[in-house]
Amino acid sequence: MAVIPVELAGRSYQVHVGRGLLDDAARLTSTFLRRKQVPVVADANAWAAHGERLARSLADAGHELALYEVPPGEGSKSWQELEHLCDWLLAQGVDRGDHVLALGGGVVGDLTGFACAVLKRGCGFVQLPTTLLAQVDSSVGGKTAINTAAGKNLIGAFHQPSLVLADLTALDTLPTREMRAGYAEVLKYGVLGDAEFFDWLETNGEAVLVREPEPLEHAVAISIAAKARIVAEDERETSGRRALLNLGHTFGHALEAETGFSDRLLHGEGVALGMVLAAHYSARLGLIAQGDAERVERAIAAVGLPSRLSALGLGCDGSRLVGHMLHDKKMDGNMLPFVLLRNIGEAFLARDVDLADVAAFLDGQLAAGSYDPVYRPVVPDRQ
Repeated sequence: MAVIPVELAGRSYQVHVGRGLLDDAARLTSTFLRRKQVPVVADANAWAAHGERLARSLADAGHELALYEVPPGEGSKSWQELEHLCDWLLAQGVDRGDHVLALGGGVVGDLTGFACAVLKRGCGFVQLPTTLLAQVDSSVGGKTAINTAAGKNLIGAFHQPSLVLADLTALDTLPTREMRAGYAEVLKYGVLGDAEFFDWLETNGEAVLVREPEPLEHAVAISIAAKARIVAEDERETSGRRALLNLGHTFGHALEAETGFSDRLLHGEGVALGMVLAAHYSARLGLIAQGDAERVERAIAAVGLPSRLSALGLGCDGSRLVGHMLHDKKMDGNMLPFVLLRNIGEAFLARDVDLADVAAFLDGQLAAGSYDPVYRPVVPDRQ
């Protein structure tokens, strides 16, 4: 098992990465469970797959469990679901000194974290992420949010968890498509700041995706450690360092918006294609070699992630996608920063990007062939 500290002034916490952590959850969270009845917010699918293990652990330690189930999917990150959850937590008598357990992927983590940020001006929570994407990204760093009609994650707060337990056995039941979507965030850490890790993933990516224990733990631990370092340097994204974690997201969120934040394009798939676009746009500007952009594209396509914008069949133009970007929460005045590349493993924040040129670039990508030899948009399987 790996234990990774997230070092924040006065609010440091640990991320545990290993197998069987849900079975030992009561002991690992005992410092934070001061109530006999423990409130648990869980994705309905995650609860069906892993709830019995968590419930048994709590019961063996003398706790009772109060469950709030969240419908699966991005639609649960809404005002309505936030209101229902806050009302439920208040009915449970949750106080500022209490902790809520969040079991599920990024949707449940974001929703629960935001509810805990605003409930009585802030109570504690513990992240129990059950997807690869949540384990390596959304469960660490304290960003919590819901979506609105105007865009993704536009209403939220920074609210750090007290503990994160990333149980790798939870990934055994994860559908293949969602495992790939999470892998996009793993690959992101190599592309943005660790060329050696990117090299390792080019060789070992398939082993990670088929959940070989040692490569999987290595990839998750390295990814979390990378994020922990960046969060410690720039917790609230004020210096620009943390903004590097948005590599692929500006393009990706625009694609998610165009596809209605639906199963047509999962978040991780949007990030994967967004990284390809960021790499090729960096090459367009002469920042990196075209061969490096193609290497990023190959690494993404090789594991079955989307690597060609034209393959999505969006039926829009570049200006429409740029229009979605203008609702991005990273907008600062009239400027939209882009995370671009100087090398594989060296990302930077560009604050002078010409959006008209981005639209023209996207027009070219939309028209650049219609066949992707690897990726097919499909409805998620339920393995």
